[in-house]
Parts: sequence; C-alpha cells; structure tokens
Amino acid sequence: MKEELEGLLGNIESRTFDSADAVEQFRIEYLGRKGKMKDLMAQFRDVAPEYKRELGPLLNKVKTAIEVKVASEKAAFDRKEAVKSSGVDASRPAGGFPHGTHHPLQVVRREILGIFSNMGFSVVEGPEIEDDWHVFSGLNFPPEHPARDMQDTFFVERNPDLLLRTHTSSVQVREMERREPPMRIIMPGRVFRNEAISARAHCMFHQIEGLYIAENVSFADL
Repeated sequence: MKEELEGLLGNIESRTFDSADAVEQFRIEYLGRKGKMKDLMAQFRDVAPEYKRELGPLLNKVKTAIEVKVASEKAAFDRKEAVKSSGVDASRPAGGFPHGTHHPLQVVRREILGIFSNMGFSVVEGPEIEDDWHVFSGLNFPPEHPARDMQDTFFVERNPDLLLRTHTSSVQVREMERREPPMRIIMPGRVFRNEAISARAHCMFHQIEGLYIAENVSFADL
C-alpha cells in the first residue's frame, strides 16, 4: 500500500488539465463517494496496526495533495474565465507605466549647473561631514565666531571637531589646497545648520556657490 500511495502522490503533483470540466472529473475520481480515496480508506482499515503509524500520515498527505490540486486548478480556470468574459485581451503587451517627474529641487539644481557649465565652470562636490579647518579656520572664522557654537552647528565629535558642514565653502578650501589657479568651479550640495524647523526654515537645505580665480577677472566676466 505504501508504494501505491507514493505513486499516487507523484501522479497528483504532475497531473495537468485542459479545462475546468477535467478538474471536476479528477475531483470526482478521487474524492467522490465512489472515488479512489474511499477505497484507500477502506484498505487502510485492514492494515496491520504496526504499519498504520507509517501509512496514516502518508494517506492524509495524498488526500491533502488532491484537495490542494483541485482548489488551485479551479482557481486558475476561474481567473481565465473572468479575463475572457471581461473582454480584456491578456495576450496583448502591457501598456507600460507613466514616468515620474523630477523633484523641483533637482530641476533648479540642473538648470543652475547647466548655466555655469556653459560658462566654463567645473562642478565639484565634497564631503558633508567635515573638520573644523575646512569649514571654519581655513575660511578665517575667528575662534569666538557664533557659528562654532553648538546652538548653530551640528557637531559629530569634539576635540578634534567633526561636524556637518554649514556651507559648501568647505569645498572651496579643499580645491584651493588641491590645485593651483586659475580655477573656475561651482559647488552644489546639502548643508546643515542647527535651526528650528518651520514652514520657512529647515535644519538642512541646498546651497550652490562658485569660485573664480584668475588674473584680471571681475563680475563683468559672468
């Protein structure tokens, strides 16, 4: 009986159907009043007690597999029928999804960078977590300047100071350390200041600044 149940289990799992009527015939064949499961249950009653512990769970597994097979196949044919009756051609390619739009901040940023790029400026970016030198000392901020206080700046560490940059001018310092004039650069990025959040202000905002170092240049060159 064990071999019969195992073979039946494999047959159930591999069984395919071409219509909902075929699924119903399968259900009647196995689960009907005169179906195979009823015959198997009758055979099980005559099995020696020492084999029932092994065959009982296997018999239940076969019955469950039949019920799951019938339910899943019926649901599949029901879905096909619903699509057919709705008039939708499921074989047609999908219509695609509408594309999203760019965030207003990115629109403005790209427009500004595009203008300056056309004027010969290079776009340069730097780290958002900076040290004291690149944010304050390298820009001649005196030690007593209020921007160095905790109430104005987000400090990550103290002594030595690491902080969230308060302006993109720190990138200017890095670029002047890295290269020799002439230079024509523009520096976009997020900056952070310890301010109360309201409808008019936020502790994080975007900043874009430029640096143009060369001989005999002025605002007229812009």
